[in-house]
Amino acid sequence: MKFPHRRPPRISGLSFNKLIPNILTMLALCAGLTSIRFGLHGKWDLAVISILLAGVLDGLDGRIARLLHGTSKFGAELDSLSDFVSFGVAPSMILYFWTMQGAGGLGWALVLLFSVCCALRLARFNTMLGEPDLPPWAYNFFTGVPAPAAAGLVLLPMVISFQSDGDSFFASPSVNAVVLVGVSFLMVSKIPTYSGKRFRVPHEYVLPMLLLVGVLAAFLVTEPWTTITLIGIIYASSIPISARAFRKLKKQADELRTKETITTDTSGAT
Repeated sequence: MKFPHRRPPRISGLSFNKLIPNILTMLALCAGLTSIRFGLHGKWDLAVISILLAGVLDGLDGRIARLLHGTSKFGAELDSLSDFVSFGVAPSMILYFWTMQGAGGLGWALVLLFSVCCALRLARFNTMLGEPDLPPWAYNFFTGVPAPAAAGLVLLPMVISFQSDGDSFFASPSVNAVVLVGVSFLMVSKIPTYSGKRFRVPHEYVLPMLLLVGVLAAFLVTEPWTTITLIGIIYASSIPISARAFRKLKKQADELRTKETITTDTSGAT
């Protein structure tokens, strides 16, 4: 008696669309590592551009993963490792090569401080992934300054120096030391900052928003360093505004919760 030949089960492959977020993460990692190479050769402008490119890719990978339903634990871990290299290690090394080595051991300690704070921030972020859902009003806020924004802020003196032919004031180790300490504190702090993840553009503002993006792109091409400087200053100025908005929303939510509790107790008593 002959038995029918059974084919071995085929191993199902992974859709290429689900690989796109991880590919973007790898490209961001490569951009961060490339910035260190440019820093070793003293090509400071290309080093900054590489980190900015890593920031753009980092902003895209998570959003595309959610759109393509390609989120995974592997992707989350890879993203954290890429963030640490691109926004924790690369800016520190670039600043050390550029000016902080002039401060000797203190300069090295300060760039280490920035990298350590970035690692602590990413570790805290990963541990918060399994916590209960946040209230709806808190989803538009990060806890502390995110790593890509911190990398941009800590490199702001370098970007400003590009516009003044390497101004010695912004290239001095003392100025960069203050910026390093301040940004490191902002990363590990619990100061709420805008995330923009759930930011929605009203229909009547879609066209003006697209126009604004076009104008911004034009200025990035014609006056890149001035535009990047203004973006950095605007973001830094938004931090106290976001903290105030967070406190206001929290106060309103607490007041609403108190009113609901009083109403429930009153209705139960009657």
